Amino acid sequence: MRWMWIDRVVELVPRERLVAIKGVSLAEEHLHDHFRATADRPATPIMPMSLIVEGMAQSAGVLVGHAEAFREKVVLAKVSRAELSEDAIPGDQLRYTATIESMTDMGASTKGVVELIRPDADGSGTPREIGRVDLIFSHLDNNMGGVEFPERNFVFGESFRTLLRSSGVEIPE
Repeated sequence: MRWMWIDRVVELVPRERLVAIKGVSLAEEHLHDHFRATADRPATPIMPMSLIVEGMAQSAGVLVGHAEAFREKVVLAKVSRAELSEDAIPGDQLRYTATIESMTDMGASTKGVVELIRPDADGSGTPREIGRVDLIFSHLDNNMGGVEFPERNFVFGESFRTLLRSSGVEIPE
């Protein structure tokens, strides 16, 4: 995967819960298009909510993939719920908490909470819930009978492995 919407994993309880962090930075190109300055208003950089949902999908997808030692090609099948109440701006931190609701050989369903941490004057911040994102994942090889896929796991490529290793998560080889 080329675009990573999480920066590190801070907690992993196998087959149960994963907590990941994303720092929102003005260095990210997509913020410059959302929203550009006009004659009537200054630039207002925000992280698009669709990318916040993708951050949760990556967090929950890693949790589901880790449950089977990344042998399965885990793909997002459905967004069951996506409710977000507040924008994330440069300097904010997003915290994604994904939990497995159910898991079978065919896939998994997850529940997710998105929290926003906006720094106070002293640089700290109190997390507050800004949304819930519930997702359904499919184990691609188990659900696409007769369709041939590459043996290598193209879902959990080197970028995800690097993220997990740098977060201290053990990866079965």
